[in-house]
Amino acid sequence: MSRIGKRPIPVPKGVNVKYEDRTVLVKGPKGENRFAMPASVELQVGEGTLQLVADYQNDKLARTLLGTAHAVVANMVQGVSQGFAKKLQLVGVGYRASVSGSTVELLLGYSKPVKYALPKGVAAQVEANTQITLTSHDNVLLGQTAANIRALRPPEPYQGKGISYENEKIRRKAGKTGKK
Repeated sequence: MSRIGKRPIPVPKGVNVKYEDRTVLVKGPKGENRFAMPASVELQVGEGTLQLVADYQNDKLARTLLGTAHAVVANMVQGVSQGFAKKLQLVGVGYRASVSGSTVELLLGYSKPVKYALPKGVAAQVEANTQITLTSHDNVLLGQTAANIRALRPPEPYQGKGISYENEKIRRKAGKTGKK
């Protein structure tokens, strides 16, 4: 039995939850999210709480999907009420970032600047030219956008140059040692 899956999900004020045709629609001040509920998991909408229910005693698939569906719905509720944020750091001489509208322009040591168009629902801010803060109401979209930006110049292990997440530990390698 999933201990996470049987916990009730509190719904803050200002967040509306609708469950129709196996689809959960969560609306709040930051935006709206939609999720197709797995066939073996049901959602009960109560006054101020949500509860996921599944026949986990007899159905192994329901047992595996209950905790996952709970985490997704809880993230949807948190996203539309508070939002999510991810921070990226640019490390390297001459590495800079700037935002204009929904485009992030990155100087990453290539011959030309790299322009990355942000998807709808994701906003970016740049602090001190080397820190990018991405915000969104959709945690999955935010994580994928951050991973796409990081993939433009991943951190390398010798000098640590590249784009990394905030507080990410980069395993450093020793360079050449020369003849001895």
